[in-house]
Amino acid sequence: MKDNVGTPEILAAGAGDGLIIAAQGPVVDVRFAQVPPRGQALEVRNGSGRCVLVVCQHLEPGVVRCIALHAVAGLHRGMRVSDLGASLHVPVDPACLGRMLNVFGEPLDGGPALPAIPSRDIFSAPPAIYDTLPPTRILETGIKVIDLLCPFVRGGKTGLFGGAGVGKTVLMMEFMRAVSATMRGVSVFAGIGERMREGHELWHAMKDAGVLPRAVLVYGQMDASPGVRFHVAFSALSYAEYLRDSMKAEVLLLMDNIFRFVQAGSEISGLLGRMPATVGYQPTLATEVASLQERIVSTKTGAITAVQAVYVPADDMSDPAVATVLGHLDTVIILSRQQVAKGIYPAVDPLRSNTRVMDRQVLGERHYRVARAVREHLSRYQELEDIIAMLGIEELSVEDRRIVERARRLQRYLTQPFFVVAGHTGIAGAHVPLEQTIDDCERFIDGAYDRSSEADCYMRGGMPR
Repeated sequence: MKDNVGTPEILAAGAGDGLIIAAQGPVVDVRFAQVPPRGQALEVRNGSGRCVLVVCQHLEPGVVRCIALHAVAGLHRGMRVSDLGASLHVPVDPACLGRMLNVFGEPLDGGPALPAIPSRDIFSAPPAIYDTLPPTRILETGIKVIDLLCPFVRGGKTGLFGGAGVGKTVLMMEFMRAVSATMRGVSVFAGIGERMREGHELWHAMKDAGVLPRAVLVYGQMDASPGVRFHVAFSALSYAEYLRDSMKAEVLLLMDNIFRFVQAGSEISGLLGRMPATVGYQPTLATEVASLQERIVSTKTGAITAVQAVYVPADDMSDPAVATVLGHLDTVIILSRQQVAKGIYPAVDPLRSNTRVMDRQVLGERHYRVARAVREHLSRYQELEDIIAMLGIEELSVEDRRIVERARRLQRYLTQPFFVVAGHTGIAGAHVPLEQTIDDCERFIDGAYDRSSEADCYMRGGMPR
């Protein structure tokens, strides 16, 4: 995979020119003597600047249909269109760290532009199978409930599923801090269809937390064209691949929100006139998701660990977009509104969340045994909740009452204050090593903390000895 593809000046000297023959919203039809291939980048110059187009369809002979990546105000029939001679590229350089960029790799933070050489095709092919490494070990985050019950797979893909307001973005910001501060890795954040306010808040939160110098933020804002919101995920992935290959670093790729990537693809599909498929999604849903997910791999030079926030429409996990993303993940973390109502933060549902590395050979015998015991306690407590609500805890057997009391303490112990929101909560953040989490949970199960109150277990790091 080569990074040196050329400068925009060289690319602009590529094939021939065309003329706009129709413009309807972000859809632009262009006639060429020599038709450019699908995926090719084109450019239109007008008085207010430039507009980049991407070829999406070949219509009649000599005519291509494109999606605009800039505002289309001022475009009209008869305007000259230049073929850039290649698909969309972004400039890649070590100077990208600490920067906020757009889908083209242009700065959004007021800083200097990145050098134009080398550049990288945002639709680069994934590494060959023999160059990839299977994810076989966990990546410790310092977040108790995740490290214990649904650990990240190093070089794998993790999904954070939940509706609006359950804490997906806060959890992702804490992951970025953990990778930057404790593992000396680098982070790439893809803001897909993000609100300007959220991007502004994340930028300042990362600066205040001191993790911005080891992060790249790539944004396609909510008011941008569907072409930008679709392509920004590939631009961010290109930066993650560059950091993996050039810096041989532990790269954390965060995408917020992958559902908006699917929505942008659906919008483009409708604009191109394709017949919608199940529940109105694009017929190419599975292919588009796979083209992104299959490039997130580890190689001999480094690892990309992906964490993707996935909005769940109407909390329906059977939604086609959600089900398609699920098929590519190694770890599934479900954030529950019921947990939020109980004041449990992070609002991870420990019984519905899972990971494919929940195995003795990967986790080790002790971690596996303690995680199973914690799940059994929490599961039994959930089964007895209706009985407790109707009859009271006094009606339970002595054994069930003991399990319920320990489960309630465990539930509160698995809450945790985060560093990235310490300024809002007034509670200092806590990073808990995995070994301490396992030790504490084992002691809870063995009854060492039966005399502790539930309040003593809530929103803290490790338990005192």
